[in-house]
Amino acid sequence: MLSAFGNAQAQAAARHDVRDYGARGDGKTVDSGAINAAIEAAARAGGGTVLFPPGRYLSASIRLRSRVTLHLEAGAVIEAVDWKVAPYDLPEPNAAGGNYQDFGHSHWKNSLIWGIGLDSVAITGTGHIDGKGLNPGYRKLPDGSIRYDADGGPGEGNKAISLRECNNVLLRDFGILRGGHFGLLATGCSNVTVDNLRIDTNRDGMDIDCCSNVRISRCSVNSPWDDGICLKASYALGRIAACDNITISDCYVAGNFDVGTLLDGTFKRSAPEYHSSRVGRIKLGTESNGDFRNITITNCIFDDCRGLAIESVDGSHIEDLTISNITMRKVANDPIFICLGARLRGPDAPPVGTIRRVNISNIVVSGAQPGFTSTISGLPGHPVEDIHLSNLRLHVEGGGTAMLRDVVPLEKPTAYPEPGMFGPCPAYGLYVRHAAGIDVGHVTVTYAQPEARAAFVLEDVRDAVFSAVNAQPGSGGAAMFDLRSVTDFTVRDARRVQDQHVPDTVQRQRI
Repeated sequence: MLSAFGNAQAQAAARHDVRDYGARGDGKTVDSGAINAAIEAAARAGGGTVLFPPGRYLSASIRLRSRVTLHLEAGAVIEAVDWKVAPYDLPEPNAAGGNYQDFGHSHWKNSLIWGIGLDSVAITGTGHIDGKGLNPGYRKLPDGSIRYDADGGPGEGNKAISLRECNNVLLRDFGILRGGHFGLLATGCSNVTVDNLRIDTNRDGMDIDCCSNVRISRCSVNSPWDDGICLKASYALGRIAACDNITISDCYVAGNFDVGTLLDGTFKRSAPEYHSSRVGRIKLGTESNGDFRNITITNCIFDDCRGLAIESVDGSHIEDLTISNITMRKVANDPIFICLGARLRGPDAPPVGTIRRVNISNIVVSGAQPGFTSTISGLPGHPVEDIHLSNLRLHVEGGGTAMLRDVVPLEKPTAYPEPGMFGPCPAYGLYVRHAAGIDVGHVTVTYAQPEARAAFVLEDVRDAVFSAVNAQPGSGGAAMFDLRSVTDFTVRDARRVQDQHVPDTVQRQRI
């Protein structure tokens, strides 16, 4: 047995201070070579911790190794250098999987920090990573709008942290400022813990793609221009792979703070001239070749950003989801958006996927933007199935006119999935179409501005039960329910509406 002195010696030997390998941390010297030398030394020793004392370490690509931890002490900053000063590693070829998603999803080495095929790798500490020199893959035009471009040419880096097919990953306590296209991209990884990160970025916060056994907890993400926390199941690995056994808990996602003000604690709301896209949400899908299974999202706050999105458009099967205890304020579009589409971008002409067995409960929404509504939308002949909504309190801005009551939203099966894609909506609370097995209970919807639309509109829906629901009465005799080609509809214990069961198909009925 080692003595206490022997243990201390062993721990000291396992630590590799980057300054001992030539790093300056002065914000002027490019320290990539010294950092990578420290990592290699730790790997040769069988593993250990590479220590970053306080300082600003300019760097291009940092190459992680198995059984090595990067530890950023308080005051330590790894800053992505301009690629013209020091080029990043080149993106590796990806002929098999690079044709069905963005360039940024399909390559990993062109990043500030990357690892491929590693085991037991970690980044810890209360310092932070500044992606100042990374290419986020977009340009802000003079009118404030965004144009998404390529993610850079040879020598440019476009991601803060990029991991492919790594096992036993720990990312804890540090911050990311300006993370490039992705603050974190993890693809095909397993047993991943992402805990207490602060991400304040100019594109996606974190994308978890084709990963299994992932725990995301206590993270704060401000991402005005793209998603905050996004689960994907792309074809980037050159094979179909699922995103499964995922938990997201106790997280905060925002979409309308000036970049950098979440990290410095000032939380400065963006002025209108900033033209923030107010994205910042939690999303499953868009890239959806593989399946999404066994996923729980709980105890999260959405602030001045888009709502929850669940999207299968490339053939994936989304099933067994539980989403609970969510608050949303100043929602930029649909508070809840569930969409089954038929873009089918993938090899061998994949068939349409499915969305089923989804429980959403204990949701509070206020300040939902006019012109949007919570939406559940399948495809003709491909219904979204077995969706349960309970204990929801939705307060929307309202303002819908009587002219919108008879609107039939567009069908866009091959379009990029995004809330609002179907055009004007005839409901102010919930619009459901091409669906079966819909159970809505203990839901209240209200509005701020006069509202002439129905609270709930169902179109091509079978087996729907609404119980203990309450909706603020609309103006001009607006109905609570507008049924369009609906079979087997039940309402009970609803305020201002008598209990009734409509067993047969009704082409149009207002209740």
